Amino acid sequence: MADERTGNDAGATVPPLENGAAELHGGAYTLANRLTQWLDAQPWLADGLVTPLALLLLLLGLVVLAWLLYVVARPLLIRWMKALVLRTPFSWDEDLFGHGVFRWASHFVPALMIQAMAPGLFAEAPVLEKILVAGSRIYMVVAGYFVLDSLLNAGRAIYRRTDLSRKFQINTFVQVAKLLAALIAILMAIVLLTGQSPVVLLGGLGVFASVLMLVFKDVVLGFVAGIQIASNRMLSPGDWLEMPSHNADGDVEQIGLTTVKVRNWDKTITTIPTYALITEPFKNWRGMSESGGRRIKRSLLVDVSSIRLCDEAMLKRFGEIEHIGAHIRKKEAEVDAWNKEHGVIDDPNRVNGRRLTNVGSFRAYIEAYLRNHPDISQEMTLLVRQLAPTGEGLPIELYCFSTNKNWAPYEGIQSDIFDHLLAVAPEFDLRVFQHPSGADVRETLQSVSRHQE
Repeated sequence: MADERTGNDAGATVPPLENGAAELHGGAYTLANRLTQWLDAQPWLADGLVTPLALLLLLLGLVVLAWLLYVVARPLLIRWMKALVLRTPFSWDEDLFGHGVFRWASHFVPALMIQAMAPGLFAEAPVLEKILVAGSRIYMVVAGYFVLDSLLNAGRAIYRRTDLSRKFQINTFVQVAKLLAALIAILMAIVLLTGQSPVVLLGGLGVFASVLMLVFKDVVLGFVAGIQIASNRMLSPGDWLEMPSHNADGDVEQIGLTTVKVRNWDKTITTIPTYALITEPFKNWRGMSESGGRRIKRSLLVDVSSIRLCDEAMLKRFGEIEHIGAHIRKKEAEVDAWNKEHGVIDDPNRVNGRRLTNVGSFRAYIEAYLRNHPDISQEMTLLVRQLAPTGEGLPIELYCFSTNKNWAPYEGIQSDIFDHLLAVAPEFDLRVFQHPSGADVRETLQSVSRHQE
């Protein structure tokens, strides 16, 4: 039978194609016919071996050509794209190249060649033709998935350089897009392998919906949690997260679809399920980082037995202290005026009337000291207060904010403040409470022994 396009005899005809693919298809069809005719003309070759040998040679030739395109033409194409990208004035194409978008796209070259030539070369073997065409299409589906994956990675890298990325994270949405792309790619591959309609396959998947929900439970929960976290700005990379239930205390490194990675201060890494951030409490220190200071909230325990009313000698001594001299004189004047008004100015019993106390003067000193401290914020809350007495003494609590929010300097500032206060407490005739130690017991026993002697 004459070929409808070439005039050559052939055992089958090929439906006409369109555009450049038709020419390539027709050329491959002509090549297969001529090879078959040449082998058929060889007297040393048995008639039954002509077609199998022709198919084998054509298959080897197609594989070698595809291999050459993969190892020769594809690297040349990638190199040309790299040179083109480096000459452009913008940088987003460098992200595309760096994340492998063009590298994965170049995989289409050998696959397209196989798909275009296989129908013409193997018109005499429709089963082999179908296998090759389906294989090339599956290969392109896989390459297409990785092209999309690379595009998403490049888009995320470009987005991270924008100011909006500090307010709104897209990692969760990128991972969801990758998951959907993978599911679509798997579905398309199954369609190509089975020849079934995608609608039929989707209908069949409904039977396994419950199983799929169990398998992807963490993914679904993480997706919902990720949307809530992103939309409400509950957590962002770089935030200081404290979550005792998962032993997490450090900087957030990554927020994923199913997990959140936290680098703790001891340099260990804690992995937390994303949905746990919705169902369990955690503390985000972002507010402290964005504010003008870091809170200091610590108490000093004063031995209650050392608290007393101030006498003249104590008031004179306190009046010579730098930070509270003016305060003591002012309070003395207020107290004398009140006592005079109420007729208790000369009362020998100091319990009557108003009197200053050493612990009150100490509180005034602490507040004045903090007001003059260069590393304590004066714009934020600053107070010194008494808490309810306990079996360990009277707590004097400091509540203020350090202007330096970094961990190490912050701890140094806090320690310096309490070093000073612990050292000056005896100047106010106050004792800081602590439980008796072995040295205290020995000193007591020695005192008793000396007294008995």
